[in-house]
Amino acid sequence: MTGRGSDGHSGESRGRKSIVSPRTVRELWPEREAGVQGRLRDSDIRTALVSHLRLLHESDDSLIRHEVGVCAGSRRIDVAVLNGEFAGYEIKSDEDRLIRLARQADAYGRVLDRAVIVTTSRHMDKAVAILPKWWGVMVARQEYGQVVLEPTRMPDINDRHDAYALCQMLWREEALEELTVRGKARGLSAKARHYVWMALSAAVSLAELRGIVRVRLRERPSWPGGQRRAPGDVKFRTTATESPFQDRGSI
Repeated sequence: MTGRGSDGHSGESRGRKSIVSPRTVRELWPEREAGVQGRLRDSDIRTALVSHLRLLHESDDSLIRHEVGVCAGSRRIDVAVLNGEFAGYEIKSDEDRLIRLARQADAYGRVLDRAVIVTTSRHMDKAVAILPKWWGVMVARQEYGQVVLEPTRMPDINDRHDAYALCQMLWREEALEELTVRGKARGLSAKARHYVWMALSAAVSLAELRGIVRVRLRERPSWPGGQRRAPGDVKFRTTATESPFQDRGSI
């Protein structure tokens, strides 16, 4: 018979490697209780993603925005990054469904230069089957109370932008100012915004329009559909002239 020590446990059990119980994990990492149960929430993934993006862009002037509306607000990009390109990250947690993903991908493809889905193993295969091949893929999983993000496919550059959808990213006054400096605003000062957007989409090239949108969005301190920021989100200080996907090889 195996003897018991003063702690009430047998010598045999004391020699075994201990296993942390779910209760102990909840005590150590209470904010990860959902993850312990095998389900990652949007907030879990978003926190890890924003931390990753801050680290990735710590030496440039990239701007991180949350819930950015596209197509006149009919769709919202979960997390957007503005620098030499306009990149978007769509989060699909274990608690989400994919019924809107095809429509979201269509809307994002009209304005984004690159897009990445950040999801879990539960959705990855179905999401990849739905999304265009230019989308990147990042898988979120849990390890020891931490959310780990693993890139499995790098995003390519999107070549299917839509000029009118890009113009919809601008406020009416912004679009009108762009037309005014080009001498194209005559007769539009009292017109509804969709007329202004139509005029601007016809007045400038697609490449120029993409640059206008990036500059205008970066200049806004906040705006409906883009002002919700995670704690600590800032505009980084130094100048970024290239896309991070071109020179860093990471998402």
